[in-house]
Amino acid sequence: MNTEIDARGLNCPLPVIQTKKALETINEGVITTIVDNEVAKENVTKLAKSMTLKVDVKESQGNYYINIFKDQPTGEITLGEISCDDLPKRNLVILITDTSFGAGSEELGRILMKGYIYTLTEATPYPKSIILLNSGVKLAVEGSEVLENLRKLEANGVEILSCGTCLDYYKIKDKLLVGGVSNMYTIVEKLNNAKNTVKI
Repeated sequence: MNTEIDARGLNCPLPVIQTKKALETINEGVITTIVDNEVAKENVTKLAKSMTLKVDVKESQGNYYINIFKDQPTGEITLGEISCDDLPKRNLVILITDTSFGAGSEELGRILMKGYIYTLTEATPYPKSIILLNSGVKLAVEGSEVLENLRKLEANGVEILSCGTCLDYYKIKDKLLVGGVSNMYTIVEKLNNAKNTVKI
């Protein structure tokens, strides 16, 4: 099975995400991803090598054709060392104050929050910072369903900050697994200096 992904003109990490999704849908075959910049070429190549797959890159008229050869099923694919530090960040701060999204059903709210954080990893440009306040800090600790996606955001330059007072209140500071601990002074400063803020 041969699949071609035309990722020219797409910002990082979209070429990698599209390649990853294509690789997850096949047990064997060739995925050819076409990109038009060095960063995308390097990151798609890193993805293939992280899966120990054979990769062949050809350049033609400023475009890179990355052929990835898959000959057996693979486990869960992670983005590993993929870096998008070159991406511009919006002057946007997202303030999350709960583990669920919206009023109403708690179960539905948790599903929506998981979907929201995941979608942030696929939407560029990224926000500048995500601030976790009150029970929102539980999203960044051991056992959280959104840890992996928060780590992806952090790896791509998004600042993740958890309220230290909140972590202490819930007695979970020692379980923090992503981002840093902040105080109210810094949180106020981040919110005041942001061009746009979104409260969840």
